[in-house]
Amino acid sequence: MSMGKLFIILGIVFIVIGVIWTFFGKLPGDISFKRGNFSFHFPIMTSIVVSIVLSIILFLIGKFK
Repeated sequence: MSMGKLFIILGIVFIVIGVIWTFFGKLPGDISFKRGNFSFHFPIMTSIVVSIVLSIILFLIGKFK
């Protein structure tokens, strides 16, 4: 696979991830803290969901390869 095709595929993957990410937003279980002009957001539940989805995808890729 040439480098150009790899970058096009990676770009499409990042666009798809970005579109999916907008639907998730802030899931229940994400930690948000706001005090004055300081805000802190730790997306723990979103991280868990992304980890599970990536694990399943990589498992399936490894199984069929």
